[in-house]
Amino acid sequence: MSTVASARNPLLELLAQGQSVWYDGVIPVDREPLGAPDRYGDDRLFVHLRLDSSPDAGQDVAVDALEAAGQPVVRIGLDDVYDVGGELFRWEFATAVAGAVIGINPFDQPDVEASKVVTRELTAGYEQHGKLADEQPLATFDGVALYADERNASELATAATEHTLAGMLKAHLARIGPGDYAALLAYIEMTPDHERALTAIRAQITECTRAATCVGFGPRFLHSTGQAYKGGPNSGVFLQITRDDAHDLPVPGRKYTFGVVKAAQARGDFQVLNERGRRALRMHIGSDVAAGLNTISAAVREALG
Repeated sequence: MSTVASARNPLLELLAQGQSVWYDGVIPVDREPLGAPDRYGDDRLFVHLRLDSSPDAGQDVAVDALEAAGQPVVRIGLDDVYDVGGELFRWEFATAVAGAVIGINPFDQPDVEASKVVTRELTAGYEQHGKLADEQPLATFDGVALYADERNASELATAATEHTLAGMLKAHLARIGPGDYAALLAYIEMTPDHERALTAIRAQITECTRAATCVGFGPRFLHSTGQAYKGGPNSGVFLQITRDDAHDLPVPGRKYTFGVVKAAQARGDFQVLNERGRRALRMHIGSDVAAGLNTISAAVREALG
């Protein structure tokens, strides 16, 4: 079950009426737990991919409830699991069509390239100086270091009523408005345990704000949704999560390691988000990822109360 979040709504109705419409942007939302209809705002289009030979009765009931509540739903029946290959083509083609409607080149990623430029500058600096440029955290709470650019830091300092991790997260998440989405940009290993932890965090955010949520594992998401986050509509509220690598390997022929490259990619991504005026906060959790994610989850739960 997938949804797309749009700054405007509802795509299905407009297409059914044969109208052409200009969209600020469409954000793909995948692997978000399916909830009750009152959990969602009016900025979603639900796409239900259903294996007709082995349907999920529980999901059918949930999708029926969404449609009965007036949410736009597209149903696509698959005869066989291998029909997923056809769906890949369908949505790649749809991306090209959407790009033409919006007026962008869907085969170009200028904002992804911008973050690559910053990454190369950072790794070149490491080659020269033997370390990445120093950073000063905005604050550190319970082993979690917070980073923000000057604009975001000023906004958070003004809005936060408590100088705690939960207080800062409350101020940051309070910036989610109607039609906005929240994205967790996690530069950690993509494992079932980590995905469960991040899913729990995004579920808390959706439950309390009704906003769409996304999870991206870095640096892999940079080449899929990374362009939309930086070059799409300014409707995202971002929480970047970084860590220290417990185990690292050298890059052959270079002074830096793969861990340094990943850290540089995260910094490059964060810098361009800030340059594009995004609402972004970085949380660095050290080398114990499980403990760090638990701390963040507890703080989000307290922040959203």
